[in-house]
Amino acid sequence: MKKQVFNPFLPLNECIPDGEPHVFGDRVYLYGSHDKEGGETFCMLDYTVYSAPVDDLSDWRCEGVIYRADQDPDYAERKYMYAPDVVRGNDGRYYLYYCMSGDFGVGGYFGPISVAVCDTPAGKYEYLGYVRFPDGTPMKKYVCFDPGVINDNGTIRIYYGTQYDFEEQEYFLQSEELITTEMNMFNKSREEILGTPESVMGPSMVVVGDDMLTVIGEPVHIIPYKVKGTDFEAHPFFEAASIRKVGDKYYFIYSSQKNHELCYATSDYPDRDFRFGGTIVSNGDVGINGRTDKDRLNMTGTTHGSIENINGQWYVFYHRLTHKSDYSRQACAEKIEIAADGSIRQVEITSCGLNGGALIAEGSYPAVIACNITNGNMPHGSNKIFTESFPNANHDDTGRFIAEIADGTLIGYKYFSFGGGTKLTLTVRGSGEGRFDITDETGKALGTADVSPSSEWTKISCTLDTDKGDHALFLTYKGSGETALMELGFGE
Repeated sequence: MKKQVFNPFLPLNECIPDGEPHVFGDRVYLYGSHDKEGGETFCMLDYTVYSAPVDDLSDWRCEGVIYRADQDPDYAERKYMYAPDVVRGNDGRYYLYYCMSGDFGVGGYFGPISVAVCDTPAGKYEYLGYVRFPDGTPMKKYVCFDPGVINDNGTIRIYYGTQYDFEEQEYFLQSEELITTEMNMFNKSREEILGTPESVMGPSMVVVGDDMLTVIGEPVHIIPYKVKGTDFEAHPFFEAASIRKVGDKYYFIYSSQKNHELCYATSDYPDRDFRFGGTIVSNGDVGINGRTDKDRLNMTGTTHGSIENINGQWYVFYHRLTHKSDYSRQACAEKIEIAADGSIRQVEITSCGLNGGALIAEGSYPAVIACNITNGNMPHGSNKIFTESFPNANHDDTGRFIAEIADGTLIGYKYFSFGGGTKLTLTVRGSGEGRFDITDETGKALGTADVSPSSEWTKISCTLDTDKGDHALFLTYKGSGETALMELGFGE
């Protein structure tokens, strides 16, 4: 590795959520949606791809815009491209699958699944068509959303769908309100809603032929819609279908209805018998050491991602939220292990992600690489921009920083490698007057940095009483007013 890399691992102005990592040749490519930094709704920008050599995950290169929203025929009606995936076809070309949506997700469930094609993984894709039945009509069985694709030894399988719990309610058939809500949300007729076996909702799979468009056989649910009483009950499917094959076993990765965690299910078959496996990662570290939703360590919200084996190591790619909304999401990644029995243990979110180890406590780091930002009462995102005050990663024309740090705010970094005691310098501004109490993962006091009001970015410092080795670094603000934190510096 030529240099260090931290989370988020792309340039700090770049917001590429819903990441689907794929190794093609000697590079890994990250395909995803494209949010605008400080955006007003989901996925405002065109698809942009980054790639890195498989043997150096610090060296991410922008491949540029690979596909524009206005290339899709539905652009006049729905202007935003949602979470895509890319697969190499049997002809050696690369196929991009995606769905269009309007502001705030309106119309995003209306289908169909669109397809674009390119001769190279990150070249200029051209619109090809939409997934269709043999008679040419758009394939809209179930709800077409968030396609994930795999070339399964020559068979092209598309996984897709979304799921709400409307039909799990005992009174659903007697509730005109729920029926109408579902009809409007999915642009389905009453007959489709009430007459589709199981449900129009749920994770689904369909096979397409070598033209990458035409459906072969009928789409099927890979997991039954009704999950009460099953091993999916506590973590039911919501969206973000992604598929991987590890050996002979299929791994279905998805966002659960908790909406902050990526879960997985496994099966020996591509189209049935999936069993819940567990949670891989939560963007609020919910579930780690028994942590509950109310104790989330960040603002939580939409998550979407997948796993990939890169140069012999498995990783999970996910995203975090910034700017107090679901509309400015940034790509992050963590190492994972697939155990001999096929299980994946949930990993904590860190600041060092792809680095291969702790970050060296030397030089300077952007403050926004904090993996934990909490005031002890962080909200869960809900398709809006919050107006109430709470700590968050944000930006203005001076740069990127953690804003709205008030009394009791904890900012955590995992992990730094210390050689022993060192000087820590923090770049701050704001009305805050108090101090940062600095501790490690054991709660050991490492030092205190005093904070005074300042309208300009100002450096404050203290000497840390750290032991040698890898340690978390937690900064807890105690005081009045609000401060902001732009940078951490180590050494003289």
